[in-house]
Amino acid sequence: MGVDVGTARLGVATSDPAGILATPVETVKRDARSVQRLAQLAVELSAIEIVVGLPRALSGRETASTADARTVAAELAAAQSIPVRLVDERLSTVSAQSALHRSGRNAKNSRSVIDQVAAVIILQHALDFERSADTPPGMTVDSDPGTVNDG
Repeated sequence: MGVDVGTARLGVATSDPAGILATPVETVKRDARSVQRLAQLAVELSAIEIVVGLPRALSGRETASTADARTVAAELAAAQSIPVRLVDERLSTVSAQSALHRSGRNAKNSRSVIDQVAAVIILQHALDFERSADTPPGMTVDSDPGTVNDG
């Protein structure tokens, strides 16, 4: 399952059982129950891993959004038992906006799906990387909030 963390919404995507193709699932409103809903979706979707996008500046520096994504990932790792990984997601939202624009949707009527499309992009990149490198992308998140392991 892939997650795009935004300040107002969380985009969710899943893949087929073989891990070939990512597809959109849902946009979760960001509130006190968001992480609980993500954990519930992981169960409903029979997810074996959750990939959370880690936004960074183009230079690679961390931002307030980076810290926010790390917090959501740690809370999600603590809320359920499957692995949670953080993966670099630079430009995923820009790519999602561009794809929606090319399909004829403007920004105003795309708000409801932009986060799902970004989650699809994050998850698809992770699936493709894992298939080509034969290793999972990004860093695992421990259930102890704020703890991240490289690898």
